[in-house]
Amino acid sequence: MISRYLRVLASIKKKKKEGFTMSSPGVQLHIQKHHVVMDNGIVQVTLSKPDGIVTGIRYNGVDNLLEVLNKETNRGYWDLVWSAPGVKGGFDVIKGTCFEVIVQNEDQLELSFKRMWDHSLEGKYVPLNIDKRFILLRGSSGFYSYGIYEHLHGWPDFDLTETRITFKLRKDKFQYMAMADNRQRIMPFPEDRMPGRCQPLAYQEAVLLVNPKDPRLKGEVDDKYQYSCKNIDNKVHGWISFSPSVGFWQITPSDEFRSGGPFKQNLTSHVGPTTLAIFLSGHYAGQDLVPKWRGGEPWKKVFGPVYIYLNSGSTGDDPLVLWEDAKIKMATEVQSWPYLFPASEDFLKPDQRGNINGRLLVLDRTINSGPEQT
Repeated sequence: MISRYLRVLASIKKKKKEGFTMSSPGVQLHIQKHHVVMDNGIVQVTLSKPDGIVTGIRYNGVDNLLEVLNKETNRGYWDLVWSAPGVKGGFDVIKGTCFEVIVQNEDQLELSFKRMWDHSLEGKYVPLNIDKRFILLRGSSGFYSYGIYEHLHGWPDFDLTETRITFKLRKDKFQYMAMADNRQRIMPFPEDRMPGRCQPLAYQEAVLLVNPKDPRLKGEVDDKYQYSCKNIDNKVHGWISFSPSVGFWQITPSDEFRSGGPFKQNLTSHVGPTTLAIFLSGHYAGQDLVPKWRGGEPWKKVFGPVYIYLNSGSTGDDPLVLWEDAKIKMATEVQSWPYLFPASEDFLKPDQRGNINGRLLVLDRTINSGPEQT
């Protein structure tokens, strides 16, 4: 079994190496009336214009890895939950109003989809300028996305409960989810959570499967919170299609832009099939981790980039080896952080950063007898 995995991994690496040679096609941009298409000959990403919603991902002969039964606005998108002080929060799928090409050459495309705020929008939209960026590199089997959020001095007070990127994949293809070596499995279908196939439990996210489409899952509980993960371990997760053999992976190369620190738990992937890149969330912590802007405080933050990585196997290969390859790719992305290629000056490059080393003195009256313990 191990030798077979090694052979398959070697085959995947060979295919990737061939794709990364300078002889691979240059990156192309096709601008249409309501869409733009980024294409590097390996993956083709379609986004709505000027909204910046990912409506299609073409890869390995599959026309669209995203759920084609969903509306275009419900496939791949940035979203947030926000509220004015003392007001119930609202959910917002972030749609750009201005499209701009930031970088365009044979080696790289970087696109911007901005939504600018002014006082005429007060109460309707979160008081933030939001710039969503998407990057496609030559020879890359996937694409990057990052966002720049800015609250200008004097703008209204607000709370930001959550912000993330969401991808909803094709349910007819992606039925196996993986987030760790010991946390991966065949998943229920979204229909299994509908009346007649499940029994509601204590809260809306948890259901008992009583008549699932896959009878092997009968009697199990489905709950997206079962697949939460500490930030420190939440570097790669996603889905595998068995036919064709294709993997869809969300890779987070750094924790620096996620709230709550390394031991904060966040959602990952869950029934849908859905994959999330969570940047800020109050899950498992509540209001203590909800940022609150008061007194017109200015603020700017870069979330990401995260990498959407796609891989594939040959007919007859074990599709689960795609998880092993995704872990290898994740390690490469982590080692490459901070990236050199994002064009925004708000994303600090390696030569603009510093390091700090030292010892942290921890005084805990329940376990320490004196300040000499560290």
